[in-house]
Amino acid sequence: MTFLAALRSRRDAVLALTGWRADIAMLLVGAVAALALPPVHLVVVLVVCFPILMGMIDAAPDWRGAARRGFMFGLGLHTAGLYWLTDAIMLRADAFWWLVPLASPGCALILTPTTAIPAALSRGVPAGVARGLVLAGAWTLADMMRVFIFSGFPWNPPGSVWEFPGLFGDVMIQPAAWVGVDGLTLLTMVVALAPAWGRRGWACVATILVLWVGAGGARLFLGPRVHDAQRNPVVVLVQGNVPETEKMAGNDDIAIFRRYLTLTHDGVGQALSRDMQGRPVVFAWPESAFPGLLLEDAIARRMIMQAGQGARAGIIGTLRQDEQDHWRNSMAVLLPPDGQVGGLYDKSHLVPFGEYQPALLPFHVVPGDGMAAGDGVRTWHVPGIAPVGPLICYEVIFSGQTVDAHDRPTWLINSTNDGWYGNSAGPRQHLAAVRMRAVEEGLPIARAANTGISAIFDGYGHEVARLGWDRTGVIVRQMPDALPPPLFAWWGRLVPVVLAAVLLVSGFVVAVMAAGRRNAVTSARS
Repeated sequence: MTFLAALRSRRDAVLALTGWRADIAMLLVGAVAALALPPVHLVVVLVVCFPILMGMIDAAPDWRGAARRGFMFGLGLHTAGLYWLTDAIMLRADAFWWLVPLASPGCALILTPTTAIPAALSRGVPAGVARGLVLAGAWTLADMMRVFIFSGFPWNPPGSVWEFPGLFGDVMIQPAAWVGVDGLTLLTMVVALAPAWGRRGWACVATILVLWVGAGGARLFLGPRVHDAQRNPVVVLVQGNVPETEKMAGNDDIAIFRRYLTLTHDGVGQALSRDMQGRPVVFAWPESAFPGLLLEDAIARRMIMQAGQGARAGIIGTLRQDEQDHWRNSMAVLLPPDGQVGGLYDKSHLVPFGEYQPALLPFHVVPGDGMAAGDGVRTWHVPGIAPVGPLICYEVIFSGQTVDAHDRPTWLINSTNDGWYGNSAGPRQHLAAVRMRAVEEGLPIARAANTGISAIFDGYGHEVARLGWDRTGVIVRQMPDALPPPLFAWWGRLVPVVLAAVLLVSGFVVAVMAAGRRNAVTSARS
């Protein structure tokens, strides 16, 4: 028996399953599909897993059975894709040990309607091309709805599977400049489902991939190099590499502060010793890097700017309390020579279960009353520095919501602390989101991460610099300049919404036309 014949035999055996056996099979198939996500990028599994899902929908007795199979597929996909959430629970295992086995499946359970609903909807049209089109369109629209779940959780969109390291990944993600990561999700779904249509489907896959590579390569190699006349600064990204257990204990705050001061002094010194072509120097610390309340500590602010003497500004992650005593996760711009606060930004997209307590949760997991959300993205205009858009941690995963459309910056700074999630897929998946935002907006992004991975991407999503996980040090680089705003920067998520809706409607039209042809044949025979 040939390999392909054996594979078809196994597939047929899976498709014949019913009841709880079918549920377990769908759970496992969904988990295998997660191997396509960053950082593994085993994309080939999608052309096996999604045709199996399609076959199981075909074999379901009705739309309820299809929804159940989509539900189990999504449970496996998101549980495996979010396995690293357990690391954060382990840091507080003394209080929440019982949540350790529930963290990833629990979050996955919240997301499963976005896979169950498309499966149920696709069951409403006949099997074949029509069902595939409906499933691809509905899946994309449902996946986009994840921005409305709690404060939003659009983590690991299927379009992110193409973010391979290096040049090939750069080529594959360029269409995001026109259609966003959700548009890549739509293309991914068509590519993954098309093999279920036989030889015509494989021909469709080959055609899409050839056009995809051609369009991506053309933009990457033939696109504009520089757009904005305002030259971006030289940035010094400081990676203190402070373990989360050390931050939580609070016993070494002075040592942590001194470490950041030393790294800042060394990094700014490196920047000033180079030929900067008249560009200003800006240094950045990660999310909540300052071990205290920076806005209330004038002495600390002065010490920071003395350590970074010669820099035009410092961008520091810190917690703060507002006038109503609400806690906020913030970034502050410090100006020379004495650390005057020249800008402030509060995180607006809060992490559910981490920074705020969802009302429907029957138990309390967030310390105190949690954080208060800011007013949304903005652009800082710091004297002598090109306009910059600040983003704190989680906010960078929101496609189309990372830039003030009425006051576009020429570069972005993302401060984060991924130390909660250990040396896992979590920080790599987060970094993939940063890279995708650079392509969508045509803007370079600098990312300062506490334990890594700190990096700089240009407006094409090409990695300019990186400081890996669990390393202490600095990145000193001239920020690339902004590109012209691409199509997605102008129209945002409306572009993938329209494309997905067209595909969805096309599926129903194909189904109606096929039904009309069948009725005509039946009438002719009678």
